[in-house]
Amino acid sequence: MQDAEFAWVERFLGSLAHERRLSPHTIGAYRGDLVALGEWLKGESIGDWQAVSGQDVRRFAAECHRSGLGARSIQRRLSAIRGFYGYLNREGAASGNPAQDIRAPKGPKRLPRTLDVDQMGRLLAEPQAQATDALADNALLLTRDRAALELLYSSGLRLAELLGLNLNDVDLSDHTARVLGKGSKTRIVPVGRMALAALKAWLAVRPSVAAVGELALFVGRNGKRLGARALQLRVAAYARRQGVDVHVHPHLFRHSFASHLLESSGDLRGVQELLGHANISTTQVYTHLDFQHLARTYDASHPRARRKTKP
Repeated sequence: MQDAEFAWVERFLGSLAHERRLSPHTIGAYRGDLVALGEWLKGESIGDWQAVSGQDVRRFAAECHRSGLGARSIQRRLSAIRGFYGYLNREGAASGNPAQDIRAPKGPKRLPRTLDVDQMGRLLAEPQAQATDALADNALLLTRDRAALELLYSSGLRLAELLGLNLNDVDLSDHTARVLGKGSKTRIVPVGRMALAALKAWLAVRPSVAAVGELALFVGRNGKRLGARALQLRVAAYARRQGVDVHVHPHLFRHSFASHLLESSGDLRGVQELLGHANISTTQVYTHLDFQHLARTYDASHPRARRKTKP
């Protein structure tokens, strides 16, 4: 595989960034997947993308499996390859799609972790608790963090969706936010009472932090749009202060939002729309979480399920 062939990978990734507006994280993952394929093809003495067959892709997936790569990661690699060949076909650099009918091996189904309502309440209160004895500049960032975390949980946002918000995307009078989701799909999400109050507090102090002309709703110390890693680190720090014994990251707020809302409402279709899932099967994972909650309640409460205590 020559350098000229690898150049097609960068062109494809550029199209994902500009046409589909995928997140830098997704584009980075796709780059790693396609480079891994290219290196494997080089070892197999396959010199160009046009020469790759379905059997080659199947052998590549099998090699990934043997090396210990998980089913979800292999599935993503195959998705990257399918998307890449769709681009090559469009550009006239290849015909057919060797990954079209190849599926990754099934792995164990992992349910997303969630926090319970009490844990979430304490975590959301943590930035405000720290602000009481914080230095002035740090207190501004704590106000920002509280608004960001409240909005993550209130509206079930992905981290990229939250950080992509601009000032004019939030309508305080209508209690809504306009979100740009995956595949450049826009949706309107409600903003809850607590999130609304936290946002108003942040917007009152934001001008003292934001750079002139900056449109981002959430900004960092440098006055520019807040980065994902910065918020991830601060969320983890708040969780440590609360003694939460699971890895807490921004996406956990989205999982908890979905689980708590479904548990309360039972409206799977409504939760799907709020999360921006294209397929309801993606949302159905939260019904399994809800069933686990019911099963624990049953085991603890039903007279024929409770374990007998030792005399």
